[in-house]
Amino acid sequence: MSQSQRPDRPLSLLGLGVIAATVIVDQGTKLLAERHLAYGEQIDLLPILSLLRVHNPGIAFSLLEGFGDWGLIALTLAVTAIVLTLWQRSSEGGRAAAIGYALIIGGALGNLIDRFAYGHVVDFLYLHLGARPLFVFNLADTALTIGPILLILVLLRPSKTEEDQTP
Repeated sequence: MSQSQRPDRPLSLLGLGVIAATVIVDQGTKLLAERHLAYGEQIDLLPILSLLRVHNPGIAFSLLEGFGDWGLIALTLAVTAIVLTLWQRSSEGGRAAAIGYALIIGGALGNLIDRFAYGHVVDFLYLHLGARPLFVFNLADTALTIGPILLILVLLRPSKTEEDQTP
């Protein structure tokens, strides 16, 4: 897929599909965590990954928890609007860029739903090195990480026209 291809737009089948799938999987896994994991109980899955349900009043690593619910909701909506605008105006990256943008929007919406429903974000995946904690996250956070990484990789890749001009 060439970088010079215009990404599918937010309201395209690809855009809406990735956003919807991200939100549905995120909310479904959080619902399972809320129903079946006791708060604070750790269940080891792998030497570095456990299930551990916690409530995050802030954003990543509990940053900005002092912003309050409405401040974080407003911040999330503003960032989401900026990403949608960038996506709508983008002219490069093709479908891979569209997937990256959609993962960011889907992840933001997944965590936004939690803020409206609970006043916090439900996290339940605990990454650690033995007894050393790293962070607790959810699938929306994973989408919010993979989306920008995908965009960076796609947008830094030389376009076909640049490759063709290389001696």
